[in-house]
Amino acid sequence: MSDIVKIENLEEFIIEIRGQKVLLDSDVAQIYGVETRDINKAVANNPDKFPAGYIVELSKPEKNELVENFHRFDKLKHSTVNPKAFAEKGLYMLATILKSSQATQATISIVETFSKIRELSRNIKELSVAQDKAQQKSLMQKSGELISEIFDDDLQTSDTETSIELNFAVLRFKHTIKKKNK
Repeated sequence: MSDIVKIENLEEFIIEIRGQKVLLDSDVAQIYGVETRDINKAVANNPDKFPAGYIVELSKPEKNELVENFHRFDKLKHSTVNPKAFAEKGLYMLATILKSSQATQATISIVETFSKIRELSRNIKELSVAQDKAQQKSLMQKSGELISEIFDDDLQTSDTETSIELNFAVLRFKHTIKKKNK
């Protein structure tokens, strides 16, 4: 991974475990440019920084489900150790321990990604109940901008359009993104 960590590269690592958006220890290690054992050693050496809810240790069935559903977790198949999954708060704490420039840049990108996903989720919830047309339009515009930032960051193209369409029970949302050469 390059020195500059892109949001769209992080998006593919985020998975949901027990209703939480998390990153597995092996993915965090790859993003931070360290070994998984270094991540786990940092956690073991600083238990007071990782209270309940900051890290989730996967159960054997959860690990097996990941291996079955995601090719990138094949290396976990024969591991005797269950992976740890870092919630957003756990990633913040990990950032206070790992001090490399790549870890700092990765942490900033992770924070930005989680923040944008949370904001997009709030906008979509508001959009589904909004009655006022002006409010709907404003929420649609902001949601489209967030989607563009998450998936289209730093895109360099000639004059093109990308349409994003979301359909709700009573509302259809279409947002067009126009990008020009940078």
